[in-house]
Amino acid sequence: MDYVGLGLHWNDLTEGQKFRTINRTITEADLVNFINATGMVEMIFTDKTYAGQGAIQGSRPVPGALCYCFAEGLLVQSTMQHTGLAMLESTLKVLGPTNVGDTIHVEVEVLSVRQTSKGNRGIVKTMNNIVNQKGETVATFEATRMMAGR
Repeated sequence: MDYVGLGLHWNDLTEGQKFRTINRTITEADLVNFINATGMVEMIFTDKTYAGQGAIQGSRPVPGALCYCFAEGLLVQSTMQHTGLAMLESTLKVLGPTNVGDTIHVEVEVLSVRQTSKGNRGIVKTMNNIVNQKGETVATFEATRMMAGR
């Protein structure tokens, strides 16, 4: 019997290949749960009156780390179930704010793919852009992962 919902194998990917994930809307509950679970209980995230001051008036900002974690979740659900073996390296750049109520997805470009010395594994490097509902890239991260092969 075939499995459904499995991730991509390294040897199914090619350099230059592009794809995107489904969307995810960030809720107030997501913000509260994330900051409490991580200890990021900064006033900018916990005090609505403080968050309404300065450059972010009228918005409810979320940590850049929340966007990154949600992006990784979207990728795990769609590309790495049962095939992702290890995150080896990641470099994150936050380019703009993300707020409660924003909807994000991840646009991925495969930068390189190579087989390891163990033939059933590969190293895959990707550029991942976190894009909001306005089409703005709010964060980008390059990731190097070990993935299972066929």
